[in-house]
Amino acid sequence: MSYTTDRIKNVAIAGHGQTGKTTLFENLLFAGGEIPKTETTDSGKTTSDFTAEEVERKISIHAAMGHIERGGLKINLLDTPGSSDFSGGVVLSFRAAEFALLLVDGRAGVQIETVKLWRNLDELAKPRGVFINKLDVEHADFSKCLADIKEKFKIEAVPVTLPMGAGGAFKGVIDLLHDKAYFIQAGALEKEGPVPDEYKAAAAEAREKLIEAAADGDDHLMELYLEKGSLSAEEMAKGLVLALAQNKYVPAFAGVALKTCGVTALIDFITAAGPSPRSNKDAVIDGEGNRKEIAIDPDKPLSGLVIRTNYDQFSGKLSWVKLITGKLSADTEAFNFTENKKERIGKIYTCQGKKLEEVKELFAGDIGIITKSASLKTNDTLAAQDVTMGFAPLRLPEPVHSVAVNATSKKDDDKLGEQLVRAAEEDKTFRYVFNAETKETVVSGMGELHINIILDKIKTNQKVEVETRVPRVAYRETITKKAGAEYTHKKQSGGHGQYGKVMLEVAPLPRGENYQFVNAIFGGAIPKNFIPGVEKGVVQGMEHGTMAQYPVVDVEVKIVDGKYHPVDSSELSFKLAARNAFREAMRQASPTLLEPIMNLTVFVEDKYLGDVMSDLSSKRGKILGQDSSGGIAEIRAEVPQAELLRYSIDLRSITSGTGSFSVAFSHYSPISGRISDDVIKAREAFKFQEADE
Repeated sequence: MSYTTDRIKNVAIAGHGQTGKTTLFENLLFAGGEIPKTETTDSGKTTSDFTAEEVERKISIHAAMGHIERGGLKINLLDTPGSSDFSGGVVLSFRAAEFALLLVDGRAGVQIETVKLWRNLDELAKPRGVFINKLDVEHADFSKCLADIKEKFKIEAVPVTLPMGAGGAFKGVIDLLHDKAYFIQAGALEKEGPVPDEYKAAAAEAREKLIEAAADGDDHLMELYLEKGSLSAEEMAKGLVLALAQNKYVPAFAGVALKTCGVTALIDFITAAGPSPRSNKDAVIDGEGNRKEIAIDPDKPLSGLVIRTNYDQFSGKLSWVKLITGKLSADTEAFNFTENKKERIGKIYTCQGKKLEEVKELFAGDIGIITKSASLKTNDTLAAQDVTMGFAPLRLPEPVHSVAVNATSKKDDDKLGEQLVRAAEEDKTFRYVFNAETKETVVSGMGELHINIILDKIKTNQKVEVETRVPRVAYRETITKKAGAEYTHKKQSGGHGQYGKVMLEVAPLPRGENYQFVNAIFGGAIPKNFIPGVEKGVVQGMEHGTMAQYPVVDVEVKIVDGKYHPVDSSELSFKLAARNAFREAMRQASPTLLEPIMNLTVFVEDKYLGDVMSDLSSKRGKILGQDSSGGIAEIRAEVPQAELLRYSIDLRSITSGTGSFSVAFSHYSPISGRISDDVIKAREAFKFQEADE
């Protein structure tokens, strides 16, 4: 069955690891009548955690999708991983959804990943709610979690449901919007009933705050509220829809997902007040790089963004598409704007986890799956033929952990390469490159676990044994003072010889300017037609420095004089002369090594702040600043890349697995002394190893 735009809601379920996201997803499907019973993550049979690696590790690794139907509406649900190692699934889900539901552990409160997710949603200006889960656990406290949210995010979440009891005394929730209660029933859907007398006063007080939030959604409703002191149920529902679409309040829900408690009221709220796709906009970029937003609109020509690509054992290549405008029909032709290719659309599906459900068409706002597409890949724009701009790509985080890899058996190198290419296509937070400078195949991901899972999958499915090691760092060389040198290339072997003489001057440039070539020849000492050969020789000379054979950067090279022979000179002669003259000039210009410096941002609980700062100091890190709010510290530092090659492992050890970080290249900085000597020795050992191979 297909659903039009006004009958669709999209919800992304996210949160810190182990807060119960997959369990809530499972119980929402059960409450919606889509599955006959619920399964636990320990059983390995949940709807959303169905891949072999998820079943084995009992964690969510990939984003999964399902849907329920309520009141003629289709509610698409996206279950996301909780570990920062698999944050790509969160990014695509936030892009596809109009509403994000963040799960918070009723005992632990706001945790590090919650903070990062909240900031991400702030950047997207995305409406969100919180589901405070596991309230039947000892020391769980709904009010304390609300206070924690207020302290950390400077916003007062507005309860839509209230818990009845806590810990072992927890017995259900009160639905403030519909003025009813839901009681836990072991092994069954919660039971509806009237609000118990002992909770009526608290419910009435909380309902007033919900009415205030509704009044804030519309000026006319605010006038009515100020005039009457309240709103009708119909007015309240209308205001909540408008206010949430404008991200003016954060609804809070109580529950115990494992016991299917709190899910009915949650579904009813999403049905009544969840943002419509029409309230959302998506970003497009035109041919000149200008960015603008377009609204989700079924009345415009077809356009959609491919948010995910994955491969299924039975169905082959699957392309997940969020439709932004128009309608997509099965057995039609569309246009891949990104690849400038026509795309034949065969069958279209929605899904419940791994189970594909065929549909005839998708309308703007919906999320569907195209099978066996020839050219579609993640971030591609699928559109009508006359489209003039493509959707902005997913804003994915940069990988933070890298390893060098190779197949244990040389004969498996090609097979390994093919599988790494496919893995990088499926997961855009995973990178695979061959570094020609260090002569290594390097894979990068969001953490050690992320990379290990991909490599283990290749080993299991393809029977390829893979070796890993810490990758080599790509150092640079530069000079610290001005110098000059001359070189004459002369060769006579019968017939025309080779002759070229150049005089060069080199000088250091500011860091990051790379290279400048200046032709200062006067009087025709070297004919103009040989100057390109001189520059080619200089560029060739810069490929390998004189200290450790690393590329040379931030140097100005000036050709000041030279000589030529009317018969024996050629561009090749001057290229060889310039290359050798540059190397000699560099030796005289006090060369030095440069190492890459990275911008590092670390998120840790305050109790680990001292240990993390001390560790960064031991890694030659320069602390740029720090902020702390609500028990979560953010540390910003500059640290040499060589010190961060195993930082994901180090930080996990220091913070008991709770810390996370992001890293990006900043600049190159000089090194000397023992550090420089060690780099040179390692480079010499590498060259000897190359010679042996």
